[in-house]
Amino acid sequence: MTTGAPTSPYSARPPRSRLSRFLPLGVAAWLVLEIWLLTLVAGAAGGFTVFLLLVAGFVLGSVVIKRAGRRAFRRLSETLGGRQGDPGSKGGEGGNGLTMLAGLLLMLPGLISDAIGLLLLIPPLQKAVRGLTESAVHRRLRSVTPGSFGDAYQQARMHRPDGKVVQGEVIRDEPPAGAPEEPRPPLTR
Repeated sequence: MTTGAPTSPYSARPPRSRLSRFLPLGVAAWLVLEIWLLTLVAGAAGGFTVFLLLVAGFVLGSVVIKRAGRRAFRRLSETLGGRQGDPGSKGGEGGNGLTMLAGLLLMLPGLISDAIGLLLLIPPLQKAVRGLTESAVHRRLRSVTPGSFGDAYQQARMHRPDGKVVQGEVIRDEPPAGAPEEPRPPLTR
């Protein structure tokens, strides 16, 4: 005979994915590399030059993000207005998400993130990254079982339950429709 709560079949922690295992290590290595490179450049060119590079990257990144946001808003308003774009505009122009990512990388302090941000602004490279990302997303979506978003949420709950689910029913004590409300106490301090 046992006493207490029954043990859950999900008591063992699920194995960590490769991404969740190595992402903190990768971010830490990237930060150390960024700081090391900034100190090298500061030693060679001076601290004021590094400061100007960081400010220029921030300003350029904010301009890139602002431009991509305006372009996305213009496309949204054209789509909602029923127009598919002006005859003179490029119909296949895309990549606002990658352009905004490039701007964000430019705004981050560091020379490696600035270089990656500048590379993402090159249209052929942007097209290649977009193609790789879309194929990876399509491959991932094909492996998912069909169903609604609620089904996906339920599946996630089944695979990683937190053990705090309580079966029950909510009963609200509401006054009858014609009954007057009880007076509330005044709000004083």
